[in-house]
Amino acid sequence: MRVLEKVTKMRTTPGWIGFDGVIANRRSFSRFTISRKGLLVLCVLLVGTVGYIDYLTGYERSLALFYLLPISLAAWSGSFVLGFAVVIISVIAWVLSDLAAGIPALRFWNVGTVSVSYVLFASVLSKLRTLMRELDRRVHERTEALQREITERQRLDREIAQVADRERRRLGQDLHDSLGQHLTGTALAAQVLKEKLAARAAPEVPEAEKLVDYIEQGIEVTRHLARGFFSPELDAEGLIAGLQGLAEDISERFRINCVFDEQESVLVPDSAVATQLYRIAQEAATNSAKHSSAGQIAIRLATNGPELMLSIVDDGIGFPEKLPNPQGLGLRLMRHGAALIGANFEIRRNGERGTIATCKLSIPSDSDLNCSR
Repeated sequence: MRVLEKVTKMRTTPGWIGFDGVIANRRSFSRFTISRKGLLVLCVLLVGTVGYIDYLTGYERSLALFYLLPISLAAWSGSFVLGFAVVIISVIAWVLSDLAAGIPALRFWNVGTVSVSYVLFASVLSKLRTLMRELDRRVHERTEALQREITERQRLDREIAQVADRERRRLGQDLHDSLGQHLTGTALAAQVLKEKLAARAAPEVPEAEKLVDYIEQGIEVTRHLARGFFSPELDAEGLIAGLQGLAEDISERFRINCVFDEQESVLVPDSAVATQLYRIAQEAATNSAKHSSAGQIAIRLATNGPELMLSIVDDGIGFPEKLPNPQGLGLRLMRHGAALIGANFEIRRNGERGTIATCKLSIPSDSDLNCSR
């Protein structure tokens, strides 16, 4: 999962070419490939140029090594057959330039050696080019397969998150409607029993009062659990109201001063982003209230240019410098939720005391939204 997140993050980073860019660059480069006839003409011109220079320098200074330039061009950009043809032309040009320069005796052993060397060079280079093309094809296929796998895993992640959200809401609703109502009825029955015992001045009245208290405590615990499981599915404009309600709920449940600081004109791209940001704030604020011994929690939502930032700050004991391995489920859920909407999640110590959790998300500008419409 971390590998996928890193890959998703690199693909969205400015300046990163990515798999799509590499494929596009290779395809655009292939448009400029020269035809086989044009390549042959170019190689013949190079051979003629080298042969003429070889003639000017004389037979004492052989330029046989420089004929490898057109041979390598033909074998690499064309094929072995084209490279072999350029080898024959190069040998002929080399021999003719030496004869024209006045070589006293033509050594056929040297001609044969050079010819065999040229052929071997063209063969090895052509084979290497074939291997490179095969490797490039396999890389292209693996890249497309990896793209499909990343897309499929992202789709599965979204579906799993949707199923988990539905189950959480269903469980919270069941706790509130089923178990909560059942405990409320039990508390009423226990209250009636206590009143009957009190009317008869029975000695079991204190035990009945304890029973009523225990049931009422169970009702309160059930309500808190239901609130923790239940998180509303917000629309794009409902995030601010949802975070305000979350701050009030945290203050009521944990007897902590939890406030929400909002900034005017905070725009959220869509309902999926708003819902995930709410759940991240819910998880972070609940963890601060439960585990940090904080006296105050601040939930903040602000924009800084094209960036939307959600932060949850507390004045508790502080976040540990070294995280346990494996990390807690809540921390992993928050990071996973941020990755689903393309955001960056970070949690760290807030100075000497306290913890700050931030979720940063790039939001489209008004011009981008108008263009998309």
